[in-house]
This record gives sequence, structure tokens and C-alpha cells, in this order.
Amino acid sequence: MKAVILAAGKGTRMRELTQELPKPMLRVQGKPILEHILEGLISVGIREFCIITGFRADTIEDYFQSGAKWDVTIQYARQEVQDGTGKAPELAAEFVGADTFLLTYGDILVKAETYAAMLARYREANFSGLVTVTGSEDVTKGGLFFFDKTFCLNHLVEKPTQAQLLELQGSGWIQSGEPVWYNAGVYIFEPVLFDYTRKLEKSPRDEYELTDALKALIDSGNKLAGLEIKGRWVDVRDPEVLAELAEGNL
Repeated sequence: MKAVILAAGKGTRMRELTQELPKPMLRVQGKPILEHILEGLISVGIREFCIITGFRADTIEDYFQSGAKWDVTIQYARQEVQDGTGKAPELAAEFVGADTFLLTYGDILVKAETYAAMLARYREANFSGLVTVTGSEDVTKGGLFFFDKTFCLNHLVEKPTQAQLLELQGSGWIQSGEPVWYNAGVYIFEPVLFDYTRKLEKSPRDEYELTDALKALIDSGNKLAGLEIKGRWVDVRDPEVLAELAEGNL
């Protein structure tokens, strides 16, 4: 299995911390966030990486270079226009080829055990992909995912409004006492994903949304397994989260 890491964004919510550094290069306990991700993926046997860079791409590329320091191979692809997460994975299509690949954002920290659990779940059946979720986040800030009885994705809503949440409650999608699943931003895909990212149109937010490709995948009959992340999951979204990580509180 290969890995693709999306690390093109500036991270404007980090304010002055990302004036010169892309967010994935901010340090947590002495190492860039991106290095923690790389090492976690290496620990489960992944050896081929493609990092999608953009803002201050040279900073990332100069630091990780060919990957020889970690005894892996790293390629790079640059996202020149920051127009959403839907098109970014396509930049790695040639690198991926016909292989299965793990896709993660460059600012999501999980324990290495999570990657191992993803691989184990993915190998349970003939899936076209796998999505991870957590039940601990405000779904209005990300993707709201729904699953069938086999915990395969069967519906999703990107950044639902309060009105949409009430509607989902009224229609029975959200039920009292049941978990409300938040997209955790770490995936496994077969290359069939690119058949759907290529057809994406911009959302009302004027971005290409990866979740729109996921909708199209499941609407076409592809099975996407789900996995709840147990233990640590951190979206390093702002300086406050970064400070808590530095203090060892997350």
C-alpha cells in the first residue's frame, strides 16, 4: 500500500504561526506534524509516499527530500491553486497507479494503532475505500457521516447547518442516543476514486469537495467501509490545539 498526504494549505487559522511555515511543518514535541504522520505510516509498513505541497512547498520538500533519512521513498506534487480537497488527490494519480492507497490530511494526528486498525478493517471484504470517523466533534465544521448495519457509508452531509440537522432528526437519520459521526479525514481508497474526482464540480463554497466524490462513489454502488477511531484523534486546526499538544494534553 502507498500513502498520499495532503499538505498544500497554509493554515490561515494558525495566524502568524504560518506566515513563513505551512501548517504541517509546525512542530509538536520537537517534530513537524507531518513527520509524526510519516512515522506512524511507516510503522504499519508503508514505504512509498506522495506529499501534495502548495504553500511554501520548498519548506516541506527540503526537509523530507527523497525520504532516505526514513528509509522510504517520497515523491512530491504541487497544488498550484488552492481550490479544495477534491482535486488535490488527483495530483498523485500517476504515483498511485493501480495500487491501493491511504490518504490523509497533513494536519491530522492519530496513533499508529489507528493506521493498523484501518488496514485490518479494509482487508475484511472487497471494499472500494474506507472512511474514518470520530464521535467527539461539532459536525457543522466538517462532514457528517451515516452508516448501515455493516458500518459501511450510506449517506453524508458536508458541514450541515443547524436547519439541516433538525431536518435530519425529523427524517430519522439522526436518532436520540445514537452517535453522530464526524469525518476524521483519514481514508483508504482504490484508484477508482479518481473516476469520481475528475467529474467534480465546485460546491457553493467555490471549492472541489472530496466528500462530493465520496457521495458519487456510494451512489454508484461502491462500498466504503467505516471505522471509528479509538483513542487520540487531533485536528491541529488552531494555535490553541497546538499549545495543548505542546503541553502533552492531547
